[in-house]
Amino acid sequence: MAQERGNRKVRTGMVTSDARDKTITVTIERQVRHPLYGRVVRRKAKLMAHDETNDAHVGDLVEVMETRPLSRTKRWRLTSIIERAK
Repeated sequence: MAQERGNRKVRTGMVTSDARDKTITVTIERQVRHPLYGRVVRRKAKLMAHDETNDAHVGDLVEVMETRPLSRTKRWRLTSIIERAK
């Protein structure tokens, strides 16, 4: 009987750097409501993702998925490129 994997986090973000080999930097932006004032505030998170084929470039909209630790900083991997930079 096969054990089913837990649900993995999937995030969509913009590639901000592709200078390293097989690694991209993805900025994820989300909007949250301020707990006291109620105003919508933008929050950004920067993460490193594994890009095996060096396919993604700066400005691309990509989807990344949580994975096992691949290095000291990489815990995400590229699953798909949603939109290419113009």
